[in-house]
Amino acid sequence: MKWKSLPIVAFDTETTGLEPFGGDRIIEFAAVEFRLDEAGEIVDRTDHAWLINPERDIPRKVTEITGISADDVNDAPRFINVAPKIRKLLANAVTVAHNYPFDLAFLMREFDEVQRQTHDAHMCWPEPLAEVDTVDLSMRCFPDARSHRLSDVAERLNVELERAHRATDDAAACGLCFIQLARRHEVEDDLQAMLDWSNAIGRPPEEGPIGPDATGRVVFLEGRYEGEAVSEHPVYLGWMLKARVRTDSGWRWRYPEGVRRWVRRWLDVRGAGRARQNPKSFHAQDWVLDPCIALPRQGTSI
Repeated sequence: MKWKSLPIVAFDTETTGLEPFGGDRIIEFAAVEFRLDEAGEIVDRTDHAWLINPERDIPRKVTEITGISADDVNDAPRFINVAPKIRKLLANAVTVAHNYPFDLAFLMREFDEVQRQTHDAHMCWPEPLAEVDTVDLSMRCFPDARSHRLSDVAERLNVELERAHRATDDAAACGLCFIQLARRHEVEDDLQAMLDWSNAIGRPPEEGPIGPDATGRVVFLEGRYEGEAVSEHPVYLGWMLKARVRTDSGWRWRYPEGVRRWVRRWLDVRGAGRARQNPKSFHAQDWVLDPCIALPRQGTSI
């Protein structure tokens, strides 16, 4: 599959705080959709943005940073009202965000609440074709840089960022940084090649023990956790990386390389992300690597 022919949707959220599992909510969601030609040049851009009523107060500090006050969102739609549009926008796209795990944690929490209220199992995180984190990409492309903040990455790439901490401007800058880096590194127009280059999560291999269920969630298709979301069992994913079976000719890997590569990347990106997706703690300072739910990168220790 050629990734340059797919919609590239860079998105950003503004929130009431840092704790999606402690009551903080989204107050703005924006996505900038880019279309590229075969040479990787931008041929079309569409902006999507919604102010969202968080159904709670907005701290003064958040208003100072974002410029968004309670008066701005009092008459805005709730997330449940815009969730179908957001889901459709992200579903079959190459998605890009700066510190993807942070935005993902909030969006997954909001979609969980939509499911709870509507009893519609299809209203879950849509599992896009690619989840590219420009923080990780910057760290890979600029290993000696002292900062990987979006404003610094944008300046490094001569990408304009007019109003930091407003979702549309941040999303646009994030998407443009990704496109610039892909062009600089002459990334092959092949989705798997782009995923390998950016260390991004894509959809699991079609022939394997992991895949989407009827609602779109990525679940185990066999084994002890059949039908359950992979996000609920990262330790089992770690076992899948090491599992072997004995044959007449000796030991071999239990799962094919394509499956193990997807699992390894999932653990690297989701399991050890900066915004841990685990509601057992409500404190921002605890959003760090948790040895109980994540495996260390190869060559490192916890």
